[in-house]
Amino acid sequence: MRARIIASFLDEEHRKWWTLWAVTFGLFMIMLDNTIVNVALPSIERDLHISISELEWVVTGYALTFAVLMLTGGKLADYYGRRRIFILGLAIFTASSLACGLAPSAGFLIAARIVQGAGAALMNPATLSIIVATFPPKQRGMAIGIWAGVSAMALAIGPLLGGVISEHLHWSWIFFINIPVGVIGILVARVVIRETKDTSSDQRLDLPGLAVSAIGLFSLTYALIEANTYGWTSTRILVLFGVAAVSLVLFVYLETHQRRPMINLSLFRNPTFAGSNAVMLLVALAMFGVFFFVSLFIQNVLGWTATQAGASFLPMTVLIVVVAPLAGKLSDRVGSRWLIGGGMTLVSGSLLIYASLDETATFWNLLPAMLIGGVGMAMTMTPTTATAMKSVPTDQAGVGSAVLNSMRQVGGSMGIAVMGAIVGAYVTAPKGTPAARDQFVSGLHHSLVVAAGIAFAAAILGVVTIRHQVQHEPVLAPEAG
Repeated sequence: MRARIIASFLDEEHRKWWTLWAVTFGLFMIMLDNTIVNVALPSIERDLHISISELEWVVTGYALTFAVLMLTGGKLADYYGRRRIFILGLAIFTASSLACGLAPSAGFLIAARIVQGAGAALMNPATLSIIVATFPPKQRGMAIGIWAGVSAMALAIGPLLGGVISEHLHWSWIFFINIPVGVIGILVARVVIRETKDTSSDQRLDLPGLAVSAIGLFSLTYALIEANTYGWTSTRILVLFGVAAVSLVLFVYLETHQRRPMINLSLFRNPTFAGSNAVMLLVALAMFGVFFFVSLFIQNVLGWTATQAGASFLPMTVLIVVVAPLAGKLSDRVGSRWLIGGGMTLVSGSLLIYASLDETATFWNLLPAMLIGGVGMAMTMTPTTATAMKSVPTDQAGVGSAVLNSMRQVGGSMGIAVMGAIVGAYVTAPKGTPAARDQFVSGLHHSLVVAAGIAFAAAILGVVTIRHQVQHEPVLAPEAG
């Protein structure tokens, strides 16, 4: 009752922007935890006396549940209510962050990280679908631009913040900082966000579709994460890829024979929706591995500290935060096609600049690639997201958001796996030797050239498939509250 009274004093225009800031609070936490943990792993290893394989699962457990449950989170948001699922996910994420910080052992920490990933999977699709349901099409691009800018900022400052915390505080504080943010986010969301859902009269959960999609995404993501560890042709990895392929075929069969499928596959007949998702996959494939391996290059080859490595990405981050809302606003006016084409061409150029660097590189050698890449990413991510969401009816915004975010997560896992395979093929000398360092640089150069080619292919694909759309959509009657 108190929340409704407070909300009644907000006019609709102010309420929209308060809603945006509420969901970006949650998004910031999700994206921060994708990268903040990495630089604190040595401290966690020393304190909890855990093995390397357990340490890997501290990262992998979060990434897996995040990717696997994304579609489920999107469908639940459409079915039960986007605000309800967002707040539930935020509460789970906040509580599991407390558990992570208090973890007394490796098993406890890994379990808490898995639960944290589940909370993120419930929150993430809901953040974007709430924006779609709240903002009219003429303002949606700018709102999504702010959403994308916050996401990029969190990903980029994660290593910097993690380095500062692990050097000057205790690693547990990388999780404890989520708690006040989560509590504030829950309170604000309860006050300002209106509840919306899919109001179709025959709406129901597609449990077979949810189960098969989860199995398929788990098999694919796990195989990509572990492919370089066990070998791409090992029995374990081939079986996982086989399960993923069978699950995909079964999922398509189920969705085409369900009266109310989880995903309306006819959406993919729209070249703009299909093209936007393909571009998102390729963007993530090209860039996620770059962030990972360039960070290793800066620390292991150039000899910078974790804090310095994190800080080196700030120019790119600042540009993305500034340019993304502007790119979103421009996409509302002129469409996304040429913004995406130009943006991915810039990204491709920035990767070729990275590929020219060696062990003598300085910050000033890195800066042009950071600046060009930042503008290119901002020009690409926001219009791609806005275009994909404009292609989806508002009552299916949760699932549409989940599909797009799943493409990004799978593409990111593929990018790290592919670049890791290329780099690994070159590094044959014993770890820590000068020869191994030189081989790493050579492998990184070749992998960056491949990533540049993928980015340029995304530019062409975006120009060919994406068209400017004017969305005519029904006005949903939101639930009270």
